[in-house]
Amino acid sequence: MNYSQRDAAAIWHPYTQHFRSPEFPVIKRAEGNYFYLDDGTRVLDAISSWWVNLHGHSHPAILERISRTMADLQQVMFAGFTHPDAVCLAERILGLFGGRYSKAFFSDNGSTSVEVALKMCFQYWSNQGSERKKIVAFKNSYHGDTFGAMSIAERSVFSRPFWPFLFEVEFVAPENPEELVEVLSRYPEEVAGLIYEPLVQGAGGMRFHGPELLDQSLALAKKAGILLIADEVMTGFGRTGELFASFHLEHQPDIVCLSKGLTGGVLPLGLTLSTEAIYRAFQDEDRNKTLFHGHSFTGNALSCSAALASLELLLREDCKEKIRWLERMHRDFSSHLRTLVAPIRDVRSLGTILAVDFETERSGYLSDLGLAMQKFFMDRGILLRPLGNTLYVLPPYSFGAAEVDRTYSSIETFIRSQF
Repeated sequence: MNYSQRDAAAIWHPYTQHFRSPEFPVIKRAEGNYFYLDDGTRVLDAISSWWVNLHGHSHPAILERISRTMADLQQVMFAGFTHPDAVCLAERILGLFGGRYSKAFFSDNGSTSVEVALKMCFQYWSNQGSERKKIVAFKNSYHGDTFGAMSIAERSVFSRPFWPFLFEVEFVAPENPEELVEVLSRYPEEVAGLIYEPLVQGAGGMRFHGPELLDQSLALAKKAGILLIADEVMTGFGRTGELFASFHLEHQPDIVCLSKGLTGGVLPLGLTLSTEAIYRAFQDEDRNKTLFHGHSFTGNALSCSAALASLELLLREDCKEKIRWLERMHRDFSSHLRTLVAPIRDVRSLGTILAVDFETERSGYLSDLGLAMQKFFMDRGILLRPLGNTLYVLPPYSFGAAEVDRTYSSIETFIRSQF
């Protein structure tokens, strides 16, 4: 029995209908921009392994830094203790935001960084005796798969079985600030915060919204005195061309959620950043005002070590230039795709993200076109995992001209062969 058959019998995979996927390719190792399967096949990772990998797989600088840390410390309880790499990482991340945030709360992944943000937001008001209990979020949003994160996301196929258990949220269109005006006027003393994915809604189909309209909504929220929560889990660490998507905007959030690219895609880690004003609302002799949240692996030493090494690579000038280069390449290819005779609904790019929507009878995540595209590209040794009828490319910054050309050429081949 080969590994893929054994795996199918033993593991319940995420986002997978096993009835349609009885076997799985087995990845034995990864290096640079490629996965290597057990049969020797080399697969180009054109989506950064679910948007987490920044610098290519098995990067020697990250592995070396983890190895040094592992010799001294692997894990320590973070309630009541700390360690050097956690302190250094918190200080460096906070420094990237120019001192706007004073505290970094550690967790394990993107969903939990969002859960922490929600708890901070609700308890910030509760600790001050306020009854603000409503969250406003954007239509078509996605913030993770834990219950709080599902509640503040658009009701969709991702959360349908759990709709009866989710708390109520007011949803507004990111491109229509007037909807936010209406909600704030209807609940002037009840809204606790506005959460948003700045500029790009990832799992919702790589949908973009312009900085001008988003800034209008953020200004309205600030004027109303509610907290702004930026979910930068996908958009952070250079994906939109700026170091963080919020840097495209005039109005800045009170809380920031980070994960995915934080460790360069090597180990799980989440951070939730808060302003000093939020932190002070939890400081009291009354222990009931404590933020009672934590995880066994909070602040894991190896994850912090990987994040520090990844950050050093990210801030180098050659990495910044590679991001700018990928942005130019995506923009040029987007222009080319618009000239093709094909049922393309929309082509767009921002930073290192390229997305193409195809006209289909059934749009959205469950479109069968997504499965067909995924198989087409995998058969050609390229990992692209479309969001239904939306094909996207989100490569690591280690991609060179050969990898970009191969990816683009395969996309054009698909379009010409199918349409």
